[in-house]
Amino acid sequence: MAEPRRLTVQQIHSGIGCARRQRATLRGLGLKHPGHKRAVADTPQTRGMIAKVAHLVRIVSEAG
Repeated sequence: MAEPRRLTVQQIHSGIGCARRQRATLRGLGLKHPGHKRAVADTPQTRGMIAKVAHLVRIVSEAG
């Protein structure tokens, strides 16, 4: 089975003042502070997590 594609996600805003679930989603993505980047698998689950915190993160690159 082929390895899933990877996305590089960067946190651009702090989670302070956001809902607890949004902060938990940032942690689930492996992001800790603004400016932090993390490579995650491109799956429907991670795409959904990114959509929930779209105002706090951005997708830097989509590597194949």
